Amino acid sequence: MTQTILLAAGGTGGHLFPATALAQELTRRGFAVELATDERAEQYGTDFPARAIYRVPSATFTSRAPLAVAKTLGRLGKGFLRARRLLEMVQPHVVVGFGGYPTVPPIMAARSLAIPTVIHEQNAVMGRANRMLSRFADAIALSFPSTKYLRRSAQKRSIVSGNPVRDEVISYRDVPYAPPEPAGRLLVLVFGGSQGARFFSEVLPPAMEMMPSAARWRLTVVQQARPEDLNELRAAYKEANIAAHVAPFFRDLPERIANAHLVISRAGASTVAELMAIGRPALLVPLPHALDNDQLENATRLEESGGGWCMPQSGITPENLSEELARLLGAPDMLAKTAARSKAMANVDAVKKLANLVEELAGPEE
Repeated sequence: MTQTILLAAGGTGGHLFPATALAQELTRRGFAVELATDERAEQYGTDFPARAIYRVPSATFTSRAPLAVAKTLGRLGKGFLRARRLLEMVQPHVVVGFGGYPTVPPIMAARSLAIPTVIHEQNAVMGRANRMLSRFADAIALSFPSTKYLRRSAQKRSIVSGNPVRDEVISYRDVPYAPPEPAGRLLVLVFGGSQGARFFSEVLPPAMEMMPSAARWRLTVVQQARPEDLNELRAAYKEANIAAHVAPFFRDLPERIANAHLVISRAGASTVAELMAIGRPALLVPLPHALDNDQLENATRLEESGGGWCMPQSGITPENLSEELARLLGAPDMLAKTAARSKAMANVDAVKKLANLVEELAGPEE
């Protein structure tokens, strides 16, 4: 009988992308994979490699006000009951959580039914949901050897697997980085997720307009933006005489990363892992209001290893960003060295290590 693995992931790229990578690997190993997530996953399409996808009610603690806390607990309780019924129906051999509060109901329901559980932490800082779940999970997979806020009681159940990346990302790992040629075009890729795209839409057009004309006319910008910002952003680039392709989401993002001379992005764990897997130089602007500053930790570690540059948003102006872009894009040898260092940092075996852990917990086929 085919063994079933249920993956639980919040509906953001940071959670769904490593879950996708694990689903691809487990499928190759003969497991049946199913997914429990929330309604946000719909923005990433319906092509998740799972036999079935389920929506489980969940909520995030956004306020300490008693009424708000009670409302959140009530929705999580509803999610727990829904998840328990789901697990009784699916009967998975292992439940794997990828963080975020949508992971809480399935993992807790699995514990109540004595189903083995794994949680995976993508960031250098353990997320709040994972901190809570680490008390109960049978195993914890980490992306970094030193992970902040990992409970001492959970350390003995932890392994360092790395952060899995999807097959479509790995397929571009062997594409060599081509630094800008003299007088050739400068292809800049900009993305930042739904929370991060607004800042880039505001600051990048004026920054690029201030660049020396010899560099500005060579620019081609490919940028992700919120739907409500698209028209204004396109107009700003047109007024600055900068070639730009702007869209709310790129389904072929790995290919666009591979083609870029420089990537400007937020510093979510999956973003950093994919940049390293392909090996491209990146200017990272961590999301300033990210919980526990996890993005700053991710960006700092990449910068310290020579695989990119970190600019805190609070210190960015169009003027100093323009100077930094001119410096980076005007140094093709430095871009190439940074790309090589980024690529050398990638843990391309992460998905195999995580799949090995899941397979061990699943036990032999019945």
